[in-house]
Amino acid sequence: MAYKCVLSVLLIAPYILHCTTAAVHSHNIDTIERESDGSYRARDYDHFTEAGHNLEFDHEAILGSVKEAEEYDKLSPEESQRRLAMLLPKMDHNGDQYIDRKELKKWILNSFAKLSREEAQERLLEADENRDGLVTWAEYLHDTFGANDDEEVAPDDTGDTGMLVREEKKMWALADKNGDGMLDLDEFEVFSNPEEHEAMQPFLVSQTIRERDHNRDGRIDFKEYLGDRAAAHDKAWLVSEQDKFSHELDLDGDGALGEDEVRRWIIPDNDEIAEEEVDHLFASADDDHDDLLSFPEVLTHQHVFVGSEATDYGDHLVGDRFDDEL
Repeated sequence: MAYKCVLSVLLIAPYILHCTTAAVHSHNIDTIERESDGSYRARDYDHFTEAGHNLEFDHEAILGSVKEAEEYDKLSPEESQRRLAMLLPKMDHNGDQYIDRKELKKWILNSFAKLSREEAQERLLEADENRDGLVTWAEYLHDTFGANDDEEVAPDDTGDTGMLVREEKKMWALADKNGDGMLDLDEFEVFSNPEEHEAMQPFLVSQTIRERDHNRDGRIDFKEYLGDRAAAHDKAWLVSEQDKFSHELDLDGDGALGEDEVRRWIIPDNDEIAEEEVDHLFASADDDHDDLLSFPEVLTHQHVFVGSEATDYGDHLVGDRFDDEL
C-alpha cells in the first residue's frame, strides 16, 4: 500500500505536493451565523483552525462559488489547470501577464460578493415553497421553524441570522424595499447576509445595543459584553476577554462600546479579510518574491488557487497540512 502511495505521488507530482488516501472536499453553502460573543462570523472563520490550513477557503475566494469549487475538485489536474489559466486574464486588469496585490484583492472581494449571492439563492430555494421566486414571511417561518404564524414561535427562538424572531421581523421589513411583504432574491440576500450590506449595518448595531444594553445608557460595558457567557468559563478566559475588550474593541478607552465600536466588533471587515488572503496567496505562490504573481507562478501552485482530483488526493496529510512553507 505504501509503495502505491509513493508511486502515485511521483505520477502527479507536477500538480500536488501531498499524498494520502483519497479524500473529498466538504465545501458547504451555509448561512452566516453569530459567534458566541455576538459578532457575525467572518468569511475566513475556518481558514486556519486547530486542524490546520483549510484549502477550501482559498479555492472559494478565487472561484467565488462553493458549487464551482466542488466541480473543480472532481476535475483532472490538467483540466483544472486549463480552466484556471482561462481565469487569469480576467484577474489581470492591466493586461501585463502579472497579477498584483490590488488586482487580486479586487477579485477576492468580488468573489465574496458572489458567495453571498450564492448562499442567498440556495437559502431562497429552500424557503420558497410555491416556487414563485419570492419568499413570504410565512414561508420563512414555516421553513425555519415549522411554524404557521408568529404565535407558534417561542420568544427565545432565533432564526438564520442568529437574532430573536421579533428582531428578524423588523429586519425583514427593512429588507423589503418595495413593501410588498415578500422578498425577491436581491432583498433576500440583504436579509440573509445583513452584515455584508452597509444599508443594514446601522440596524445590526442598534439591535445589538438593544439586546445587550441592560442599563440603557446607549453603550455596552464589559459586563454587558460578556452577558451570560461568563458563567460557563474560567478565570483565564475572563482575563482574555477583558484584554480583547480593552485593547481591541474599546478604542477610546472609556470602558464601554459606543455605536462605532459596536460596529467594529460585530461586523466582519471583508476588506481586511481580503487583504489577509492576498498576503497568504502571495506567500504561497510568489516564488521570485517580486511582489507580483506571474501566470506561471499561479499555475505552478495550482492546488493553492483551485482544487482538482489531485488536490483531493493529497488534501489531508497526517499531521499539519502544507501551506505557506511550500
